Amino acid sequence: MNETPTSGEATLPGRGWSALIRNRLVLAGGLILLGMVLAALVAPLGVKAGFLANPIQQTSSGLDDDGMPLPPGRANWAGTDNLGRDVASRVIHGTRVSLTVGVAGMLTATLIGVAVGILAGFYGGKLDLILMRFTEMNMTIPGILLAVAFAGVMDGRVLHLHPPGWDWHFLDLELKRGMVSLFLIIGFVCWPGMVRVVRARVLEFKEREFVTASRALGATDLRLIFRHILPNIMPTVVVLAVMMTASTILLEAGLGYLGIGVPPPAPTWGSMINDGQPYFISAPHLVIVPGLAIVLAVLGFNLLGQGLQEVMEPKRRP
Repeated sequence: MNETPTSGEATLPGRGWSALIRNRLVLAGGLILLGMVLAALVAPLGVKAGFLANPIQQTSSGLDDDGMPLPPGRANWAGTDNLGRDVASRVIHGTRVSLTVGVAGMLTATLIGVAVGILAGFYGGKLDLILMRFTEMNMTIPGILLAVAFAGVMDGRVLHLHPPGWDWHFLDLELKRGMVSLFLIIGFVCWPGMVRVVRARVLEFKEREFVTASRALGATDLRLIFRHILPNIMPTVVVLAVMMTASTILLEAGLGYLGIGVPPPAPTWGSMINDGQPYFISAPHLVIVPGLAIVLAVLGFNLLGQGLQEVMEPKRRP
């Protein structure tokens, strides 16, 4: 007996990668995110080569005669901040933090959400009731409030986790002090949204003929979950995870605005908006430029997620 389902719901349609490339939403979102990733990767090289300013170096030449930030111009095309630092360089380096934390937070939330959703949907009964009530309780608390509470609990424990002699690198992106706790906090906050969708898909697939047939042949629960259930819900998980990344980036920016997470002088989009707020009237670029970066990143992930949904789940499009 062929144990794998033949329904097109579980896998990417036969059009494959060509369908992804031809999808305008995937192409638009992918190009936006590719540009941001490339900018983040080459940022350190740009500083070494001299065509990008040091994002943490304070200079008096970056201020006018009255000690105010310089507006966008030829030397600093996005202007400078209140300490004379180049805004464009800080926004580009902030991309390293936001994308790394956003994606890591999404992966953490996805792992938790998929595990809880599968347990609740597959086993049902009291376990389902307990897990879903706990999930719903978490969803009633505003995410930013829950994140601040987690940050308070983790402060001094994980918030400044950086074991002596350890260097954290991922694709040459240094996970600076505070980033580990930041994506853990975000993951612990964002997982409930994944649970409800995963549970619904598990309930849908666990009664399918190929699952009941495998169970009748003596397949264990683990085999049913990893061989049949999980592969069939992966398209839904991928689409939801990509869209969730937009939310994790917004949450990271909100926490940065509140001064939680990566400590200064490392640039983050949220902290840059907070620093520029007092100068919004005289130097609006301090808020507008990092704000546009947030909008661009969120737009990229939303477009990519919607495009993936059109290609991977054509029957579930609204």
